[in-house]
Amino acid sequence: MSGFVQWIESAAANWGGPGLFVVAFLDSSFLSLPQINDLLIIWMVTQQPQRLVYYATMQTLGSVAGCLVVHGLGRKGGEALLRGRFKSATVGRATALFERWGALALVVAALLPPPAPFKLFVLLSGVMRVKLRDFVTAVLVGRGLRYFGEGLLAFYYGAQAIEFLKANGRMASLVAVAVFLTGVGAYLLWRRSRHEAPPRH
Repeated sequence: MSGFVQWIESAAANWGGPGLFVVAFLDSSFLSLPQINDLLIIWMVTQQPQRLVYYATMQTLGSVAGCLVVHGLGRKGGEALLRGRFKSATVGRATALFERWGALALVVAALLPPPAPFKLFVLLSGVMRVKLRDFVTAVLVGRGLRYFGEGLLAFYYGAQAIEFLKANGRMASLVAVAVFLTGVGAYLLWRRSRHEAPPRH
């Protein structure tokens, strides 16, 4: 398996943006390639910083495409896959999060690094019939924030970003989640204050 992973890394680096798309698609659908996406985009942006937006966009779209495959499997009888791949307690906790927060739970899962069970949330979104528009938006936001954030790290810090990610990747992801949730909370409070404000005469 390690030889296959090395081949994927080499092929992606040679193919550029399409390679990032393919790796992200495989990681989000049929395979599990922990941290390869994250390290690849950082390495490739350090080689060609001017392609940051292109690389991050291709990787985000590849992840969305792969997630759509899993989402489709969930809609066509994903309960059996859930029982076969995940512990019932884990599925129960994820279901409770979906029931309370909806697609927002998927955004948070998309931001978190392995071993966070992102594919569980993707599959569960299909089982629970999450609207396709909400599903795609959630994955775009979560994965987009993650990959564009990593690309920016590489743009400003170069190869040092790889060592930073290896040493502090989990903490950085948790900070990103905290910032995202704070932003969502502030937006909801702002909307609520606008609706509750007395009309002007």
